[in-house]
Amino acid sequence: MKKLITTLAAGAAAISLMGQASAKIPAPEPEDDPGAVHSYILLDRTGSMSSIWDEALTSVNAYAASVGEADEGEIEGDDIKTDVTLAIFDYQDGMQFDVLRDKVTAENWTNVTNDEANPRGMTPLFDAIGRIVSRAEADNPEKAVIVIMTDGLENSSRELTRDGAKAALDRAEAKGWEVVFLGAEFARFDDAEAVGVSASKTMAVGQGSMRESMSALAKKSRAYGKGEEAEIIFDEEDRAIADEEGVKQRKGQ
Repeated sequence: MKKLITTLAAGAAAISLMGQASAKIPAPEPEDDPGAVHSYILLDRTGSMSSIWDEALTSVNAYAASVGEADEGEIEGDDIKTDVTLAIFDYQDGMQFDVLRDKVTAENWTNVTNDEANPRGMTPLFDAIGRIVSRAEADNPEKAVIVIMTDGLENSSRELTRDGAKAALDRAEAKGWEVVFLGAEFARFDDAEAVGVSASKTMAVGQGSMRESMSALAKKSRAYGKGEEAEIIFDEEDRAIADEEGVKQRKGQ
């Protein structure tokens, strides 16, 4: 009996030591989430964009570079992951929706040029909004910025009504995604208002100001992706850089 008790005691001691040894092994720490933001740029390529097309493409390229560029004090490429999807749209022999860049990171971005697309056709804005939101929903990122750039009003949609486009943007906003609306040398935001985009997220951008404005927007998108800003809004400084007042004067608005 004494031998059995001794054996049981030794076993219990061994189990206790094993438990202590296990307790001393620290659990692996979870990896830091570097954050991510996916940008979806919807660019109007209709015929009226001809005079500003080159600048519009340059501004898109500037956005792609700036959203992937670390600010002062950041470690480039270490703090946040970014990518950009660019789609262009018009109506010519039916709805045309062409994705020129699909989830491309800043380091892999190649500049979009005139060789890839030229202005033409009419403006199926509501249809295009539905398609860009559907594309984002298929990717389903945690954070997304949808940038709509147009120089005109809806005039040729066949797939979605105004209410259908608004429903699409409502779904995007319900996910916590940001939606902004830029008027390219254009200051009428009837369509933006009709589909639920607030005035703080719409801005007229003048010819000669597009590159700088899109670079600034990219930095706002980056801050949103990192969690430094809860949303993207255009302030007085943004509107001054964009020459919004100049656009309104030139367009008589």
